[in-house]
Amino acid sequence: MAAPMSWALTPPSPERPDLESHPMAPRGTIRAVNAREVAALFDAAAARSASAAGARDDEDRWELLRRAGKAGRLAARLAVTRTTSADVAVRSTACDLLGVASQSHEDIREDAASALISLAADEVEDAVRWSIARALGATGDVRATPVLLGLGESADAEIRLEVATSLPAVLGDDVDRSVVATLVNLCGDVDPEVRNWAAFALGWQSTVDGRPVRQALWERTSDSYGEAREEGIRGLARRRDPRALPLVAGLLAEESVHPSTFEAAAFLAHPSLVPLLEEFDPTSENVATALRECDPLRRAQRDASAMMLLDALHARLPDVEMAMFGDRFELGLELEVIDGSSGNRTARWSVESLLKRAEGDPHLAARLAAGDLRR
Repeated sequence: MAAPMSWALTPPSPERPDLESHPMAPRGTIRAVNAREVAALFDAAAARSASAAGARDDEDRWELLRRAGKAGRLAARLAVTRTTSADVAVRSTACDLLGVASQSHEDIREDAASALISLAADEVEDAVRWSIARALGATGDVRATPVLLGLGESADAEIRLEVATSLPAVLGDDVDRSVVATLVNLCGDVDPEVRNWAAFALGWQSTVDGRPVRQALWERTSDSYGEAREEGIRGLARRRDPRALPLVAGLLAEESVHPSTFEAAAFLAHPSLVPLLEEFDPTSENVATALRECDPLRRAQRDASAMMLLDALHARLPDVEMAMFGDRFELGLELEVIDGSSGNRTARWSVESLLKRAEGDPHLAARLAAGDLRR
């Protein structure tokens, strides 16, 4: 089975499905193709879909679609016309091409989503429904949410898997309770990969919180499937749930540690994790961030430098509103400058990044921030 699609950035590793090796991941620069070539590439991909066993994993087929998808709107137009075909292989390939083209061509995503949503209304073939679920994630269109929620109830585990990976990509600013309920439900799915990706979507890709969310993640911390278990632990840690502390410590003590586990440790910010973290390379950014958050001395030094930076910038720009804050679901501190006349944000920096640019000197960091504003 091909690794599912996800549009969130996460480092590939043996412990989590490798997004960069996904069949729809972009490859190197490919020469533009004309309408006749797009049609030929599409037909070849559809033929492979109809004949090849396990066509979803057929890398040659995905390569044909990637080449066609580089044509952007030209490819999308052809794909839309093929969604009305009576041939299941052609319809599913049309959906796949809409997804591939949408990934690299933002201008076609709205039209692609409209075509996929329209097709989903009457589609009964699981092969096509799988392709619809996969492609809708590439469009990032919030209108796709009801379709994905419906597909989340499919009896086909591979369709449910695509729903779990696509839902985070189409969520708007206000997360609907039904979306949360679907992800919570998929976290308890009978299929281990569905549980894994649903826990990743719910715990790490989203910032929704509440008792049902934490309960779903907590249940995964005892999952028999190791990857789902790790996602449950990290999801709880991102919500700074103290129950995750001994579990994150356990992950840090394992022979192989996923980079996100260091982030999970940083969210917990507990001194007991420092000895474990000191066993790793301190020049690694993930390790250094975890040490900074967990070690009270390092954290106090960062906070003191941050306040000096804020005071120095205020001295340079006494008439400008500014604020420093931390986000519950993010690491580190943010410095924000606000246009007092309109109340709109003018600029925002990561305090840690700004101090790094200034080699730790808060006064130089203030000068750099002021220079950024002038530019």
